[in-house]
Amino acid sequence: MLRLTDVSVSYDGVPAVRDASLELPDGQVLAVLGPSGCGKSTLLRAVAGLEPLVAGAIAWDGADLSRVPTHKRGFALMFQDGQLFNHLTVARNIGYALRLRRASGIVDRVGELLALVGLEGYADRLPATLSGGERQRVALARCLAVRPRLLLLDEPLSALDTGLRQRLASDLREILTAEGITALMVTHDHEEAFTVADRLAVMRAGEIVQQGGIDEVWRAPADAETALFLGYARVLDGPVRLAVRRSAFRVDPEGSLRGTVLEARVTPEQVRVVVDVEDVGEVDAVAPLGQHPAAGQHVRLSLDSTRTAVVGG
Repeated sequence: MLRLTDVSVSYDGVPAVRDASLELPDGQVLAVLGPSGCGKSTLLRAVAGLEPLVAGAIAWDGADLSRVPTHKRGFALMFQDGQLFNHLTVARNIGYALRLRRASGIVDRVGELLALVGLEGYADRLPATLSGGERQRVALARCLAVRPRLLLLDEPLSALDTGLRQRLASDLREILTAEGITALMVTHDHEEAFTVADRLAVMRAGEIVQQGGIDEVWRAPADAETALFLGYARVLDGPVRLAVRRSAFRVDPEGSLRGTVLEARVTPEQVRVVVDVEDVGEVDAVAPLGQHPAAGQHVRLSLDSTRTAVVGG
C-alpha cells in the first residue's frame, strides 16, 4: 500500500503541493485529477523520488521512502510522450530494463507483454514507424516488464487525439486489471480518470480537496468548483446546493423551474428541448413523447435526481 501523509513540495520557497495525504491499496488505480498547474505532476514526481519533500512522508507498506533513491523504490514511471529509444526496436525497448538487470527469459517476457498490449508482430518495428497510440502501448509494456510495485502514469494519454484517447483509456484499464497493477495516475481529463481508475483524488491549487471511490466523488462533489470540474453543467443554490448535469431536466407540469422553450427536436425515444430557465440560463431537457412543446412555449421543469448531486453534503 502507498501512503502519503501531509506531503508538501516547494520550488524556491513557493508551495507547489501542500499537506497532501493519500492512501492507495494494493491492486487498485488511483487518479489524481486536476487542471494544469494544480501540482498533480509534482506530487507524482515526489512519489517517484524525483522531488524532495519540504514536509510530510511517503511510505510503501509502512516503510518510509524518504531516504530511498528513485532507482531503488521499485516503481516505474510512464511519461505522456512515452520517451522510447528511437534507435531500438519495439522488442528491445520493452526488454531494456530486463537486459540491464541481466534477467532470464527476456524473450518470453517481451512476447507476453506484446500480447498484453495488443502488439503481437511488432517486435522488430522501430518507434518511428508506429502511431502515437502504438508508441504509448510500447511505453506501457516497457514499464510493466520488471513487474514494478507501483506504476506511476503522468498524463499517459494526453498527447493523443480524443477518439484514440478514449479507446486507449479502456484498454489501459483492462491491462492494469489483468496484471493486478497498483497504479497512481495524474490527468486533467475526468472521463479518462473515470474510465481507468478505482479511486479519485481531486486536486486544486496544490491541495487535495476531495478523495474517495469514483462513484462516491461523482455523486457528492465536495464543492461547486469540484462539481463543475467533474463535468456537471452548473450548480443551483437553494436549501441544498445541487450540481446539475446539462441534460438533467424534464418537462413536468408540476415542476418548480419555469422557462421558455427556445428549440425542440423529436427523436424516436424522446422530445429534446432547449429551455431558457429563469435565474438559471439555457438548459437541455426532455419531454414525454406525447408532449410537443414548441419554441416560445412556457413550460415547467423538474430535476432528474439520477443526474444531480448534492454539493458539499
